[in-house]
Amino acid sequence: MPAPNAPEIIGRPLVIAIDGPSGSGKSSVSREVARRLGLEYLDTGAMYRAATWSALNAGLDLTDTSAVAEHVRLLDLRMGTDPSAPGVWVDGRDINAEIRETRISASVSVVATNLPARAELQQRQRDLIEAAAKGERGGCVAEGRDITTVIAPDADVRILLTASEEARLARRARELHGSDDATAVAATRDQIVRRDADDSAVSSFQVAADGVLHLDSSGLNLEQTVQAVLDAVMRNANANVGNGGRHNRVTDLDSADLASNGAVNR
Repeated sequence: MPAPNAPEIIGRPLVIAIDGPSGSGKSSVSREVARRLGLEYLDTGAMYRAATWSALNAGLDLTDTSAVAEHVRLLDLRMGTDPSAPGVWVDGRDINAEIRETRISASVSVVATNLPARAELQQRQRDLIEAAAKGERGGCVAEGRDITTVIAPDADVRILLTASEEARLARRARELHGSDDATAVAATRDQIVRRDADDSAVSSFQVAADGVLHLDSSGLNLEQTVQAVLDAVMRNANANVGNGGRHNRVTDLDSADLASNGAVNR
């Protein structure tokens, strides 16, 4: 846990951007980091899922690029950004559970790779992050695929959270099937491997861009990964003390000892 006065030490506004492939743990880690720092939490992947749910619910053919893009442009979407109770509403309907269904997971990449639809949702993401920075909590943790490079390249802390394919498959299998035995992992493989391959066509989330801290969580549990992120945030805050300016590149700091097992790389 960070020091009790960490939220006061860390300046506001504060934006933390976390990217990563499916199953890397970015959602759980981002929510917990946001909760501990008193920030808002934005799950950008849920926005693509909500758009997919809405398009399917409207009977659209997801391969009809123009129709889906226009549907997304007009989408009445509200994101709940409280990390203790995040939510997603379309036309006033709570769809937070429905967007996690297998049919949405199997189709979301079609919408995420629809460039006009993607551009619309990306702008909404920027607007939400800006609003959070000006809001009562003074910032947010935003997670997704291209937050560190496209949506919030000037975020105070930018992290690419990865894990081995084996670790990611096991985590998602436990989440979806309650087990990481061979059968559960096999049932999960398509969702993880195919989605990453599809989404790689429009975003880069496998290799850390310049100035982005790479954190490999393969050998870390949730608490250790959260702590590594908090350490990075605190080091960034300490580097800013007295320098009169914002410090956007956490990898300019000495990050070698953020995790004793060498999970953090420049």
